[in-house]
Amino acid sequence: MQVSDPNNVKIYNLSAGKSLPDWLSEKKRRALQKKSVDIRRRIELIQDFEMPGVSTTVKVSPDGQYVLATGIYKPRVRCYDVNQLSMKFERCFDSEVVTFDVLSEDFSKLVFLHCDRYIEFHAAYGRYFRLRIPRFGRDMKYHYSSCDLFVVGAGPEVYRLNLERGQFLNSLVTEASEINRCAINPEHQLLVCGSREGRVEAWDTRVRKSVGSLDCAISCATDSQFEGFPSVTALQFQGALTMAVGTATGHILLYDLRANKPFLIKDHMYGLPILDLDFYSAQNFVLSMDRSILKIWDKNTGKPFTSIEATADFNNLCYVRDSGLMFIANENTKILTYYIPSMGPAPKWCSFLDALTEELEESKSETVYDDYKFVTKKELEELGLDHLIGTNLLRAYMHGYFLDFRLYKKAKSVADPFAFEEYKKKKIKSIIEEERGNRVKLHKLPSVNKELALKLMNTELGPKKKKKSVSNLLSDDRFKALFENPDFEVDKNAEEYRLLNPVLSRMERSREKVLKKQRVEKKVEEQEIELEGKASSDESSDSSSDDDRTWAEELRRQHRLVRTENRHQARAAEAEEKLENEKGSDGEAQQPKFYELGEGEVIRNGRIKVLKKQMKAPLGQRVVEESHYSTQTSISGGSRQMTFKVQKDKKSSKYDVMSREHYEERKKLVRSAKGIRTNSKLNNWMRRQNRS
Repeated sequence: MQVSDPNNVKIYNLSAGKSLPDWLSEKKRRALQKKSVDIRRRIELIQDFEMPGVSTTVKVSPDGQYVLATGIYKPRVRCYDVNQLSMKFERCFDSEVVTFDVLSEDFSKLVFLHCDRYIEFHAAYGRYFRLRIPRFGRDMKYHYSSCDLFVVGAGPEVYRLNLERGQFLNSLVTEASEINRCAINPEHQLLVCGSREGRVEAWDTRVRKSVGSLDCAISCATDSQFEGFPSVTALQFQGALTMAVGTATGHILLYDLRANKPFLIKDHMYGLPILDLDFYSAQNFVLSMDRSILKIWDKNTGKPFTSIEATADFNNLCYVRDSGLMFIANENTKILTYYIPSMGPAPKWCSFLDALTEELEESKSETVYDDYKFVTKKELEELGLDHLIGTNLLRAYMHGYFLDFRLYKKAKSVADPFAFEEYKKKKIKSIIEEERGNRVKLHKLPSVNKELALKLMNTELGPKKKKKSVSNLLSDDRFKALFENPDFEVDKNAEEYRLLNPVLSRMERSREKVLKKQRVEKKVEEQEIELEGKASSDESSDSSSDDDRTWAEELRRQHRLVRTENRHQARAAEAEEKLENEKGSDGEAQQPKFYELGEGEVIRNGRIKVLKKQMKAPLGQRVVEESHYSTQTSISGGSRQMTFKVQKDKKSSKYDVMSREHYEERKKLVRSAKGIRTNSKLNNWMRRQNRS
């Protein structure tokens, strides 16, 4: 346990101290407790009250008996029973939890909003049902009287899921572009939504109509100068009329719902978004938390009460009602637990804290100056307050001075009286720029692959319903060389491009027809579409068949051209190779050689051969052999000749005799039809029967 007293208010950090590893045995644990003072003074209020990596959200069940926390990694939820001061169960998820809500008095009914647009419903035994919403969710609230679950996120719609009927109802459409937070007043059930534009819109859930809106950005601009835009990041009600609004610039605005201006504006002076807000009704305190500090201050005057500085970035605040105990989820393994006795007693399940806090007091910390603004010497000169150096109005600190915030605001308004006018001009300029974004933009074509760039531009400017969610190659640096380097130029004469071009042109024509059809359908009324539906379908089928024929003919033509070019190239290559072979070693063509052939000599494979067997045969035998041939034809290539036999083979003559005998036999058997008469009446009757 660690004690601090900022602004003379004691704050007990119950999660301070070293944590012991789980794998240590009980003997080693006792030995470490004897040696280390930090471990001996450590108080583990709830056993294993931590997450493996980071804790994101902490909440207490309505009956106050269970504490539920979500974190990573892996994404999970842990439920702790305060009566046993230990963990009851743990469940893991597929994705991180943005926020969750408890639907019942205990842990038996839970709903979780995930970062991947899923909503999970859990019962006591585990996951009960899972569904998905159209946009990414950011906040969620349950309306107990109507059983409606309101979900807001990256869009203007407020999704309504009725848990009694088990179906989605008509969404509430707001004027905002994105909604960051929502809240429901427990007294009169008013639903308020905080937008990205810094507006809060109120809805009556009974009639589902907007009943009013507040422009919080204008109120923040009149208060002080800041960086960024004051979007709404936190909402909280106290009673029926008081509402607190937190912005992304670190401002807290307190409203009375009967007025359109805040009755108090509090600046955290850290410039960080407000993550959570809460009220302590017993003493009219407001609890406001950003990433680096939790401040507790008076609701009526804004006077600081105390504050808790973060050792790791804060994520979520959970204040236990009617007590001085609070839990804070942070960017660390341990879930922070703080106890402030001056705000209230400890809960019943840890009443022993009241006795322990009186004895355990440690070093005090310095007071946090909530109502002072830190300025440098240069800023003092710009404000015209450098003459106050050395007086009680400035307190020197490090390289600057602490200055009363009220004096700073007055000096700022005097030094720059037209700050609000400049803010208005900037806001009007931003709205005009957003409207200009809807106009037609002129795109400059690159020097390489102009047709490809033009197609990509037309795809981007096409209808949103048909446009695919693909990355823009023109704006992607990874494909920059595709439109600048000539080496990546598309070669239209290449074989692959020519074979693929008919397919691409057909796809382009079909896309243009679809776009043209959509334009026509918008102009034609519904009745005309019903009457002319069949004709249009027939026409489209005929046109599609014509497109198929033309596409097939174009594809065949390209294939023929490619084959013809390949044959010509092959022949040219053969001719060049033959010419190279005919050239000698000196590169000149070889001269033809003449050979004198003797008797019985022939040229085969470029060599002279003598037919020895034929030359050794006697003259009579050679004459008999040559008598079988009637003709001799000389062909190119030396003494080679081609001979043709005049007489037929025995086998062919046998076939001729058989065919002649078969013909004579058929001639005897076939009867002539010369004397047969035809009956015209009978023939006509037969024709009529065949037709019927």
